Amino acid sequence: MKLCFATNNVNKLIEVQALLGDHFELLTLAEIGCEADIPEPYETIAENSRGKAEYVFQNFNVNCFADDTGLEVTTLNGEPGVRSARYAGPQREPADNIALLLQNLAPFANKQARFLTVITLVIDGAYHQFEGSVEGTIIPDKRGNNGFGYDPIFVPDDYDKTFAEMTLAEKSKLSHRARAFSKLVDFLQSI
Repeated sequence: MKLCFATNNVNKLIEVQALLGDHFELLTLAEIGCEADIPEPYETIAENSRGKAEYVFQNFNVNCFADDTGLEVTTLNGEPGVRSARYAGPQREPADNIALLLQNLAPFANKQARFLTVITLVIDGAYHQFEGSVEGTIIPDKRGNNGFGYDPIFVPDDYDKTFAEMTLAEKSKLSHRARAFSKLVDFLQSI
C-alpha cells in the first residue's frame, strides 16, 4: 500500500520507514508535489496531527498520515508540548530548544517528562488517530549523538541511556513514536 507521510523531517522519515518495514511504500511530501510548509496553528498535538493529514488529503487527494510529537514536562505545565519544535523560536533549532528547556527547568527538582506522539491516518476520507507515549526524565547535560530534537536530554524510565545514546533499533523498541506507529501498522494490516 502506498501512503504519504506528511513531514519534511528527514530524521522522522528514516525512523518511520524502519518502523513500517517493507509492508508499505512510503511517499514523501516532495514525491507527491507538496512543497508547502504545512501550517500547525492548533493548540494540541492531536489537532496538529489531524490538521497536517487533512491538508495533504484535501490538497493532493492521496491517502496519508501525519504525526505530531511533543515533549511535555510535568513541572512546566506540559511545556514545551505542542510547540516543542519552535520552543525557542521559529528557527526550529534543537540546540536552542534544549538550552531554553534546561534554563526553564533548572529551578525545579522534578524533571519528569513524557514524549507524546499522535498520528492521524486518512484513508479514502476516513480519519483515524493513534497515540503513543513514553515517560522519562530530563537530564541537565546532553549525552549521545543519535536521534534528534530533545533526545540527548531525555532518559526513558527504567533505562540509563538517553534516546540519543541508543541505536535506532533500541529506540524503536520503546519510543513514543514506535508505540503510536505500532498501533497504526496493526490497524493498516487489519483493513
